[in-house]
Amino acid sequence: MAEELVGTGGATSDPDGPDGVRMSWNNWPRSKIEASKCVIPVAASITPIRASPSVLVLPYQPLRCKPPCSAVLSPFARVDFAAKIWICPLCFSRNHFPPHYAGISEANVPGELYPQCTTVEYAPPPLDHHSAPSSAPPPPPVFLFVIDTCLIEEELGFLKSAMRRAIGLLPDNALVGLLTFGTQVHLYELGFADVSKIYVFRGIKEISKDHILDQLGLSASSVRHGAAVGMPGYTKAPQTNGFHPSGSVHRFLLPAADCEYALSSLLDELQTDQWPVEAGSRALRCTGVALSVAAGLLGACVPGTGARIIALVGGPCTQGPGMIVSKDLSEPVRSHKDLDKDAAPHFHKAVKFYENLAKQLVSQGHVLDLFASALDQVGVAEMKVSVERTGGLVVLAESFGHPVFKDSFKRIFENGQQSLGLSFNGTLEINCSKDIRIEGIIGPCTSLEKKGTLCADVVVGQGNTTSWKMCGLDRTTCLTVFFEIVPSERSNQSGIPNPQLYIQFLTNYQGPEGQMRLRVTTITRRWVDGSNAEELIEGFDQETAAVVLARYVSLKMEMEEEFDATRWLDRSLIRLCSRFGDYRKDDPASFTLNPNFSILPQFMFNLRRSQFVQVFNNSPDETAYFRMLLNRESITNSVVMIQPSLLSYSFNSPPVPALLDVASISSDRILLLDAYFSVVIFHGMTIAQWRNMGYQIQPEHQAFAQLLQAPQDDARVIIRDRFPVPRLVICDQHGSQARFLLAKLNPSATYNSAHEVVPGSDVIFTDDVSLQVFCEHLRRLVVQS
Repeated sequence: MAEELVGTGGATSDPDGPDGVRMSWNNWPRSKIEASKCVIPVAASITPIRASPSVLVLPYQPLRCKPPCSAVLSPFARVDFAAKIWICPLCFSRNHFPPHYAGISEANVPGELYPQCTTVEYAPPPLDHHSAPSSAPPPPPVFLFVIDTCLIEEELGFLKSAMRRAIGLLPDNALVGLLTFGTQVHLYELGFADVSKIYVFRGIKEISKDHILDQLGLSASSVRHGAAVGMPGYTKAPQTNGFHPSGSVHRFLLPAADCEYALSSLLDELQTDQWPVEAGSRALRCTGVALSVAAGLLGACVPGTGARIIALVGGPCTQGPGMIVSKDLSEPVRSHKDLDKDAAPHFHKAVKFYENLAKQLVSQGHVLDLFASALDQVGVAEMKVSVERTGGLVVLAESFGHPVFKDSFKRIFENGQQSLGLSFNGTLEINCSKDIRIEGIIGPCTSLEKKGTLCADVVVGQGNTTSWKMCGLDRTTCLTVFFEIVPSERSNQSGIPNPQLYIQFLTNYQGPEGQMRLRVTTITRRWVDGSNAEELIEGFDQETAAVVLARYVSLKMEMEEEFDATRWLDRSLIRLCSRFGDYRKDDPASFTLNPNFSILPQFMFNLRRSQFVQVFNNSPDETAYFRMLLNRESITNSVVMIQPSLLSYSFNSPPVPALLDVASISSDRILLLDAYFSVVIFHGMTIAQWRNMGYQIQPEHQAFAQLLQAPQDDARVIIRDRFPVPRLVICDQHGSQARFLLAKLNPSATYNSAHEVVPGSDVIFTDDVSLQVFCEHLRRLVVQS
């Protein structure tokens, strides 16, 4: 049976393989000095709960090695079937099989020992105190909507229709709450059936968690005095979920099936914020207080249960905690220049507030999702810490009516094929061979500060731990783990050192249906002699290396003042090429790179020009948004962010990949650019003229109609499978929106070389160097003696 389940995973076509792990180096140097000479950090990109048809699900508890190792039994363990003993590959401890494994033999092995099952999932039935597996239903998911009302009438209309669609898609048992904010915060008591009952909080100052609970009647003292139970006006809610003893959960959070009508009525009555806005002033908006109240409510009602705060924000916070700009319109919202010069008066205070909010949400096990839709900035740069540390989703759009917002918002609640597989309450533990230390993780998680011998002294991202919390995670959530190689004295002693290293990732999480699961992935890689460049080259993954560098540089740009990313990348690339390239000293023409490294200079060229390194022309909010997605997406998706893909459509050939170069533009071609955040369909001049003349509707020009339709269909496929939904731009050569394509192309033809351009092609007005010039300089610098 297990053989049928296993082996169907398309390891050939899938670069992540069945384990969902990719490494910058698949052969590891044995010493710290050799690792530093490799330039690119030794790192693994892991997708902890990646959907894979080949993952074997085992309905029992895992077998663990004795503490402090506690690794789970895997196919790499050495098993003595006669003595019923297994040896852990990580710590070499000998462990006896328990009695219920008595039938084990070479012909009868449990699923976790199948050689192809390096990733398995344990789904043990929950045990009841009295008898067999418990029949109590798993806890329902909780959604608390936090809605900004400081909007114009039209935007509020778009937001309401998106909310109505979302409420219709929620599972019937999901608990739903509603909170709106403008100048003040309004929390709706949905369980009060007779009339609409609202709790109002002032938005001008920080409110402590105890104060919030007192006002809501949820603190221990108010529950003792019977404030929440048995009062007139409440619908008696059955106590199935075993939550707060007072039933207070059902005052503010009701099952979607019970409150659909009440929510629809509230949305119908919802108006834009009625507080008057003075001339020359921004609307007073208290985003920080609203999120504090939401976190306090969930902490009192459903601690430790999968719950999401879904914040729909339409402008900057202008009062109270988390404020990013004053109400005075003469003060602009902070820019990158202001942050560099330390001229953003509210920035550090707001970040501190959101850091504390993140700590509170992580301790409660809750997620903050942010949907920001506005033409100006709303404070994503400040809120980044609380979204990223709780594993929340983030979408940045121009309007609540824009498809980027509408389609992304809908995707959260869809199930079946289109489901994101949103899971809750994850913890990741990493265990590895003795000569390896963990520096930290870049990605949507929080360090649980579980220090141990496996922690490195150097910290990258969320470090100083071997265990991380992921309040929210989904099938595509990806983390980058950085390792340090520290050979111990024992491994340097005489005798044959172990040629393999082992790393085990343990992910405990609550699935979309509420069931608890443990995903165990055990991987092995080879130790090699660091002075043997050929073996290192053989195990190099240039796509993963480019993404690891992009994530590492983005982190350094945020953490270190005056960090020159372009220069750092250039120097790293020169060192790498001089270490692994083939060349004769002082002869640039002799320089060649192994195919395993050959695309890396191109990746670096595009990374230097990308929105992750060049913040010019992007707001701090946009930069924060791009980096958050870079840090949580798979390697394949992240590569597209760094180096977009380009397809060319023409009459005389099927769609073919084209060079990401201005020379690919031709008047009789259509180009389809996938830059991850946007998808661009670009019509050459002649194609656009024919389309404007309406040739495609004439029966004799059927081929032209098909040519116009093909990129549209391909773009739809890209958009359908992606979250957040990318922006679709349809433009013509020499049109204003053609900039979306031109900005991404290699400027091989500029205004300086216009005389050499093929008719019908294009030039780019820039002083940037082209890829050819970049590579020439690289060759010259690498071969210098």
